[in-house]
Amino acid sequence: MRRLLALALLALLVPAALPPAARAAERSSKLTFDDLFEKEHVGRRPDQLAWRPDGAALTYLWDAGDGEALWSLDPATGKTARLFTVSDLEGLGGSLDAYQGFPTGAAEILESGGDLFLWRPKKGLERLTKTKADEEAPTLSPDGTKLAYVRQGNLYLLDLSVPAARRTERALTTDGEPGKILNGTNDWVYGEEIWNRAPEGFWWSPDSRRIAYYRFDDTPVSRYTLLPDYTPPYPEPRYQRYPKAGTANPKVRFGVLDLSTGRTTWLRTESREETYLARLRWLPEGDRVAVERLNREQTDLDLLLCSPSSGACGVALSETHSTWVNLGTETTFLPGGRFLWASARDGWRHLYLYSLGAGVKAKATLVRRLTSGTWAVAGVQTAGDDALVVTAYGTGPLGAASRRLLWVPLDGSPMRELAGGRGWHHADLAPGGRYLVHAWSSADDPGWQRVDSLGAGGALEHAADLPSTPPSFDPAALPQWRFFQIPAGAGAPAGTLLPAAELLPAGVSGSPPDGTDGAPGGGRHPVIMYHYGGPGSQVVVDRWASRGRGIWHKMMAQRGFGVLYVDNLASVFFGKAGEDRVHRRFGEVNLAAQKAGVEYLRTQGWADPTRIGLWGWSGGGSNTLYCVLNSPGTWHAAVAGAPVTDWHYYDTIWTERYLDSPQDNPDGYEASSPISYADQLADALLIVHGTADDNVHPQNTMAIVDAWVKDDIPFEMAIYPGEKHGFREPANRHFYERMTEFFERKLAGGR
Repeated sequence: MRRLLALALLALLVPAALPPAARAAERSSKLTFDDLFEKEHVGRRPDQLAWRPDGAALTYLWDAGDGEALWSLDPATGKTARLFTVSDLEGLGGSLDAYQGFPTGAAEILESGGDLFLWRPKKGLERLTKTKADEEAPTLSPDGTKLAYVRQGNLYLLDLSVPAARRTERALTTDGEPGKILNGTNDWVYGEEIWNRAPEGFWWSPDSRRIAYYRFDDTPVSRYTLLPDYTPPYPEPRYQRYPKAGTANPKVRFGVLDLSTGRTTWLRTESREETYLARLRWLPEGDRVAVERLNREQTDLDLLLCSPSSGACGVALSETHSTWVNLGTETTFLPGGRFLWASARDGWRHLYLYSLGAGVKAKATLVRRLTSGTWAVAGVQTAGDDALVVTAYGTGPLGAASRRLLWVPLDGSPMRELAGGRGWHHADLAPGGRYLVHAWSSADDPGWQRVDSLGAGGALEHAADLPSTPPSFDPAALPQWRFFQIPAGAGAPAGTLLPAAELLPAGVSGSPPDGTDGAPGGGRHPVIMYHYGGPGSQVVVDRWASRGRGIWHKMMAQRGFGVLYVDNLASVFFGKAGEDRVHRRFGEVNLAAQKAGVEYLRTQGWADPTRIGLWGWSGGGSNTLYCVLNSPGTWHAAVAGAPVTDWHYYDTIWTERYLDSPQDNPDGYEASSPISYADQLADALLIVHGTADDNVHPQNTMAIVDAWVKDDIPFEMAIYPGEKHGFREPANRHFYERMTEFFERKLAGGR
């Protein structure tokens, strides 16, 4: 059996800087599946990068050839030091799942095998927990004296200032029960849709004396049954609390626990309508907490100020939109009663600076708008008290394909670009804003990762390099992406252009696409189109491939396929006004864009319009089904991975955000669901699902398959036992091999 990586492997496809040309020439230019999936082929860069809380050091995991180790880099000098080698620490079992540093770098909290450990340079490793159940989300207090974590739905505390011999674990909550009551953590739907799979469940006060936390009562939520393991003679089911569109949500509230008394004060965030409690942040002074409250229809977002002592709350600011309000992570509270707020009130997500008075009844007052233009803010980090480093979409017609870094002063002075041009920039600022990890890549270049210093006025200077190894193949020798625009076609405003990207098949050359015949070298070729198509999404992205897709497409181009991406009018390229085009109705907008892509291919002499395939995963799988079922004969083979086939089957928060509730919009649910058109399948189709998918449940695939069987319609199917929404290895590699065989058989004559 192949030795393959877990899902995180494919993220490493972004890693290495290109080596010198002489070294590149020694590498392979013909891609294989090993190049896509084997650890020694894909290239590496450090894992789990983290700035020390004082900003004076960067730590990361790296294997320099003698075992994975935790390293520390001093950005002021560029010097690195190995703190420890993981395999040398007895008790860890040879693996380090996660870690976090103390405020001054005096020690590290380590997570391994579901237990917690304390490592100190001169004292070595100390086990903190040894329990059957896992400890989750361990978080140090700001002063570094206490450690809070979650186990089995309850919050616990260890006082690390007490000597180990006298240290005892303290339960901060006692009513937790997995699947029913959760304290300090998220249930499934909040973790997936409110926190975007990076959930937060509790927050230390600035003075380390109190903890604000979530409490979920999941008992109103119906249970879904999964059978993740089919190998025992009698498989054991797993039950998941999962609120499907139009059904009951969990009951959620925020509490603030005073460590000195053990008493919880519940924040009075109630509203006259059902709400989601979407965010919580302590203000720097620690006298108030801010809560972002979203109504169930997701049209009204309120910023509440709440007293951690009395629980009283007042509305400081409200954001309203007739379709839905997008949540973000930009809200940041600054010293002196100021805070940042992001809004798409003019059609593009931008930053605004507000001020606050004292007390929970204070109203937010706009100080100034900080960013503007027909582009959007993608992320924000503070660089000291007076400026921001903003990650933003690029500008121009294809601007959203790239990301740039901006320096944005808070005093209203003009912002300026720190890094831009082609490709994708990313920054991770150190506390205090003096240094940052700066990464860049493009669709054709794995790029680099380094540490930069951030001077006065936002001047970037290279401070230190981070280690990396290159991939086994030469990226420069692979087919190269071309970015362009195509006419949007019928139903779009006159003159509208859609963003697109393509890989020409091996043996084809030509000038940039302009709607003409191009250069047909080598005859006509089959084409694979890839899409996602959901509101505010994009696949036309100028960054190095993640999770294997882009590299697989380059391999297919080497095998004689053209590859085409087209983003629709509801993608990020068209701002919030574009997203709103799919309110209460999925499918039509994306179908129009993919058909426009087919029309473009008909103008290209190298493309064979009788051999075009389409594929996508998750929402892209749903849209693949919608396209082939509503336009039979346009595509000649399709792969739908983990698709939603009936929007009644998907969760409340995501589905109702766009389609409203099924009770309010029954026609929209029926028209948007691929299963409504199941009897129109006329093209070759491979449908794929994992049996343990707790995001898009396998019932979606089973339901539409049942319809095809009843209508005696042929199809192909690949079921992966025990796999969730994102496949692990070796299933992930097996899927790509299976899809390759399918497209070659259906579109290229069975290579």
